[in-house]
Amino acid sequence: MYINKRLFACLGLWLFFLVACSSVPHAAPTLTTLNGSQGGMIVYGVVDGATSQPAALGSVLRNVHNGCGERPQVGKVFRVRGTNSDAIFFTVVNHPQGNVPVAGMIIAAQTGPKTVEAAMVTDAAARFNSTMNPLLNQLFGVWHPGGTPAAGGGAPSAGSAPASAPAGGGAGALPPMQRVTLSDNTASLSLPAGWTIDPQSGGGSPIVHGPRGEKIGLNMGFLAQDPRSQAYQNQMRMRLQPLTMVVVYPSDADMTKSFADIFQRLRASNRLGPAPLKVDKVEPISGSQGQCVHGAGQFNPDGRGMQDLGLMLCRTQPGQYGDYSFVISEYQAPLGSTDQQRATGDAIIASLQVNTQLVQARANAQAAPFLNQMNQKYQAQQQAMIANGQRIVGNINQIGANATARMNATEAANQRQWAGFDQQENNISRQGQGFSNYLLDQSVVQNNNVNGTGMVGHATVWNSQADAMVKSNPNKYEIVNTPNYWNGVDY
Repeated sequence: MYINKRLFACLGLWLFFLVACSSVPHAAPTLTTLNGSQGGMIVYGVVDGATSQPAALGSVLRNVHNGCGERPQVGKVFRVRGTNSDAIFFTVVNHPQGNVPVAGMIIAAQTGPKTVEAAMVTDAAARFNSTMNPLLNQLFGVWHPGGTPAAGGGAPSAGSAPASAPAGGGAGALPPMQRVTLSDNTASLSLPAGWTIDPQSGGGSPIVHGPRGEKIGLNMGFLAQDPRSQAYQNQMRMRLQPLTMVVVYPSDADMTKSFADIFQRLRASNRLGPAPLKVDKVEPISGSQGQCVHGAGQFNPDGRGMQDLGLMLCRTQPGQYGDYSFVISEYQAPLGSTDQQRATGDAIIASLQVNTQLVQARANAQAAPFLNQMNQKYQAQQQAMIANGQRIVGNINQIGANATARMNATEAANQRQWAGFDQQENNISRQGQGFSNYLLDQSVVQNNNVNGTGMVGHATVWNSQADAMVKSNPNKYEIVNTPNYWNGVDY
């Protein structure tokens, strides 16, 4: 089939990397590729070099990235019910084959202490909702990880995935979905008929509403600061009030145990009061090293009654000054929502694609007035201090030359202190840019020989481009660490 050849050109690179590029001296494992009976493609076999299920999922996703020319957009990892297998849904655009949107599912099963098998079912994104179940049935008819056939000789139905997994099963298949772009062009996602985008959506964080009272908020970020960091302690010593929109919370807190507290802190940072919350379960998301959890339960968001809640909560690594972020995707629905409603919600979340460059540009524009206001406030404080110092100097001058000399020494000390404060502010700005680059998947690259002149230059590029530049000429290019960023060039 023509569509399968186009898929293989992008996704079939899994086979190339695992077989042709293997550095293991023994024979390469056997991998099998099948055309789906109703369309799409199936690939399964041993993942060479992977010793755990998260490693296998990551290996396959990296090779999809390399083959298709962009990072796949992935949902949360879930455990297939009745098995020890982990699975994940993804979407990606196949750039080498005409920018074709592709969707798929990857399953990883531990078959030995250091052996993992994986399977991938894929099809064009517009068809995947209708071909996914036939692909899974065909896969599990022939693929038996570890040599043990699946129960009943077939596939676990889509209903065997957790309620959060985008599958149909007894609740019915997922409805057809169409790609929709936010009005500010910062993100796009797939929505079924009857779902609408909230007018408040923007900045890469869509809010969507379903026809039965569902509400989903995606990719919502919250700035946070560790109260034990030196920057925060300095801020407290100088009696500067922390920004109300920043969540002050330990960056190493156990998110499973602190889920409810963090949830309420995030609401408070948006100037919302505490919401009645009933947490049924909180589970770490496989492969996230404790940085992401999924919680489920009920809460009352607006005083109108309890609703079903599903929340994926992630935390970034803290920077040098203790600053980091929480990122959440939240699903709300009336009590008693069905498996199909929750599956549709997760499919919507998994379909999100964000234009990070445009998001950063819009964020910079929105932050400019705030930064200008902060600068004006800082200048006013400086002028007030200078005016107060002048009054003190005038009083001391009346005492005599000795008192004047002492005041001059005090003033010089104040100037040194402010110089140190300015340097600290500059360091915080530099670290903030480094943190922004981390979120946007970017790096600063140094050119050690600009146009053959021997001069040094800096530029900010995507991580993949930076890696390629350094690998191509390590003597000419190198990655610049955050402390070495140039003011006025890199931030």
